[in-house]
Amino acid sequence: MSDKNTTEDDKSTYDEQVHDAVRAAYATIAVEGGNSGCCAPTQTESSGDSCCSPGPAAPEDFSARMGYSEEEMAAVPDGSNLGLGCGNPSAIAAMQPGEVVIDLGSGAGFDAFLAARQVGETGHVIGVDMTHEMLHKARENAVKVGLENVEFRLGEIEHLPVADNTADVIISNCVINLSPEKAQVLKESFRVLKPGGRIAVSDVVATAAMPQEVLNDEFLLCGCVSGAAPVADLTAWLQEAGFESVEITVKEESRDFIKDWAPGSGVENYVASANIEAVKPQSS
Repeated sequence: MSDKNTTEDDKSTYDEQVHDAVRAAYATIAVEGGNSGCCAPTQTESSGDSCCSPGPAAPEDFSARMGYSEEEMAAVPDGSNLGLGCGNPSAIAAMQPGEVVIDLGSGAGFDAFLAARQVGETGHVIGVDMTHEMLHKARENAVKVGLENVEFRLGEIEHLPVADNTADVIISNCVINLSPEKAQVLKESFRVLKPGGRIAVSDVVATAAMPQEVLNDEFLLCGCVSGAAPVADLTAWLQEAGFESVEITVKEESRDFIKDWAPGSGVENYVASANIEAVKPQSS
């Protein structure tokens, strides 16, 4: 992985390197399973070193620690909950029947399926993911239960395959930190939201300066650590995109499970989960 201190001439190359690394990591999780929460694949004999240590915990154990109820976990198709994420965006999005929801980095469909329950038959959910293996898994999961109010589209969250003014709500679970162009993701989110629409995201934020070895670690990037941005940067990017009523709430208790993403590394000293909320003005 390239050093983050790249020149502008090298930026597109670096961005593609990040996308490739993230895509490969989450394709492995989709096909083989095995992770330590919002993290890169666990270490195997064939995969070499990883930031995560393998363990016996089931995806439901990870999700329970992130705030999902047993009812929520039981309500989704088998195989859609991979134990990824750093929070529960459904708990803060206040989705209503008939609303249109976009899930950024929808993975195997866990949060999209929960959103589909909340918006009902008159609503619609669009999951966007850049990993073919995740999309295949999500679409299979939707067919299993005959859900017709949810669809999954191939695309990068920096360039959403969605028309302007489409959604009432944007949700995402520990995905924006993986993007090398977070400001662009938020601009795209603003574009596809209807006037008065809202963003309700769970993600990690940087709470302290990270050592260079953490910033340059590909596994910690794919593991939702080294790509985390400070609250001040996220606030500025949301405001620059046009959002108002920006509120970012850091969840200090999240460090208890973040420490297990890379045991013994101390990553919990540098990042924490946060609820990120903002509104697109009605006049937009």
